[in-house]
Amino acid sequence: MATQSPACQLLARQDADYRGWLWVAPPRDGWLESGEGLVWSADLDVCTAWQGVGRPAYGALTPPSIGAPGAVLFWPKSHALGTWWLTALNAALPAGTRLQIVGENQGGIKRVPKVLASLDQACRKLDTARRCTLFATRTRGNIGDTESAWRTLTVDGLTLATHPGVFGHGKLDDGTRLLMEAVTRSPLPASGKAVTRALDVGCGDGILTAWLARKGCEVTAGDINAFAVEATRRTLAANRLSGRVVQSDVYDNVDATFDAIVSNPPFHQERAIDYGPAERLIREAPAHLVGGGSLTLVANAFLPYPEWLRAAFGEFEVLADDRRFRVYRAIKARR
Repeated sequence: MATQSPACQLLARQDADYRGWLWVAPPRDGWLESGEGLVWSADLDVCTAWQGVGRPAYGALTPPSIGAPGAVLFWPKSHALGTWWLTALNAALPAGTRLQIVGENQGGIKRVPKVLASLDQACRKLDTARRCTLFATRTRGNIGDTESAWRTLTVDGLTLATHPGVFGHGKLDDGTRLLMEAVTRSPLPASGKAVTRALDVGCGDGILTAWLARKGCEVTAGDINAFAVEATRRTLAANRLSGRVVQSDVYDNVDATFDAIVSNPPFHQERAIDYGPAERLIREAPAHLVGGGSLTLVANAFLPYPEWLRAAFGEFEVLADDRRFRVYRAIKARR
C-alpha cells in the first residue's frame, strides 16, 4: 500500500465505517485503492488505478444515481470546483445521505463552512490533523444546476467554453498566448500533405484545438481531465469547428501519428510540481510523429525541457522567450 496522503491519514484514524462509501475527487492513494467503496473522479489516472484493482470507478460528469451510505469529498484547490462537486453530490445522492468533506488547510478547506451555509447545509467539524480538516454534513437533494458553472469567453475571435478546475479557466494563459504568437510567426513545418494532422496534448479549454482547426488542421485533442475534454468539445461546437477529443493520459488513448504536436503541457498536480506528463510528452513524441513532423510546446523558462528535447530529438530551437516562458520546437528526422 502506497504512502497515504495527509487527507487520507486523517480519514484513516476516524472511528467510521466507510464500507460502500463513495469517494469523490480523491488523490492517488494506496489506502483508498486497497479499501472498499467506489470512486467518482474527473481524473482518468485515478479511475484507471481503481479499475486496475477491480474497484468501481465513475468518470462521467453527469451526476450518477448512487445509493451509497455516505460520501467523502476531497476539497479541491478551486473553490468554484468544490462548489460544483457539492451541487453534483446533492443531486446524485438521496437527501439525508452522510457527506464528509476533507482537505488540506492550505488548500481552502477552511472555507467549506461558508460554502455549505450558502447551500443551506448544516456543518460540523469532525477532526483536524496532518494540517488537514474534516467536516461533516448531510445532502439536501437537488439544490442547484451543475450546468450553471460553465462560462464562455472570447479570445482571438474564438468562443471558449470554460469550467472551474480546467487550465486557463476564464482567461487566456500567458504561455498559451506566447505559443500562438510564435506559431503565427513560424508556422508548423509543411508535411507535404493537403491537410496537417495536429495533436493538442493537454487541451484544457480547447483554445489551441480550435485555433489549429480554424487554420485548417485536422485536429485531435486529449486531456486527462474530463472537465477539459468536455470544455474542448463545447469550444469546437461553439465555433462550428470539427476535431476529435479524447480523454487520455498523454498518448495512452491516441492511436495515430501526426504531422505536428502542439502543447502547453501541465507540470503541476495541485500545489506540487509534477514533471511526469511533460517528460512523457517530449520523450515519446517521436513515436507519434511522421518523419519531418514537429513538436512545438511552451514551458516556464526554469523547467528542464531542453535536456529531454535533446535526448528525444537530438536538437531543437527556441521560437520565443519572454523570460517567463519559452516556446520550443523540435523536428523528427526524416528517414
